[in-house]
Amino acid sequence: MLKGKVAVVTGGTRGIGFETVRQFLLNGAKVALCGSREETVVKAVDKLKTENAAFEVEGFFPNLSKEVEVAQMMAAVKAKYGKIDILVNNAGISSSTPLLNYTEDEFDKISNLNIKSVFVCSKAVVPYLKETKGVILNTSSMVSMYGQPTGVMYPASKFAVNGMTLSLSRELAPLGIRVNAVAPGITETDMVSALPKEVIEPLIKTIPLGRIGKPVDIANAFVFLASDMASYITGDILHVDGDARS
Repeated sequence: MLKGKVAVVTGGTRGIGFETVRQFLLNGAKVALCGSREETVVKAVDKLKTENAAFEVEGFFPNLSKEVEVAQMMAAVKAKYGKIDILVNNAGISSSTPLLNYTEDEFDKISNLNIKSVFVCSKAVVPYLKETKGVILNTSSMVSMYGQPTGVMYPASKFAVNGMTLSLSRELAPLGIRVNAVAPGITETDMVSALPKEVIEPLIKTIPLGRIGKPVDIANAFVFLASDMASYITGDILHVDGDARS
């Protein structure tokens, strides 16, 4: 579905991001995998190349809130692969801190990674996507619709991601660039897997499909939206949460 396309995926070293990189590669794309630290990026790239030596994947670890570093990375990807077709803004951190315990440092950390990085990376990639009529895909969350009991900045940041998705889809459409988001529900990541059964089982009972999502469920949604099969879809926030209400 992505044969011949070149993708940049942020937050690609684990969980949903790693599986998205993997599914992009399995579907024929060449991928620039981005992470926060060199050691985790190297480990992720090595794992993928051990799985399939033919995978064309390169690792990068820029500070995603710094325009200069991101611009240098995008230029390096273009130099390596000749073009960029897809950007997946997946990097982010969650939060469960009660409001009265929030610090400015935590607020800034979440804001920089979950919001500013989407702005910085999207701005940097547009000149390349203009050439390929490419696509920007953002990772949202079901909490962008429903909120959550604590950790207000996480849902607030995903509300912001939704807003950028909708607005950029309008602004960039004349350039032939599509902009969409995927909003996962509860997904079987390292963080969720570490939760005790007494926490997970009541959550599963609230999901009509009767299970939590797997990273591949979310990754497949990204594959579809990145592909030419979704060429007439823009400004959409696709819920992948096993819930008929979506």
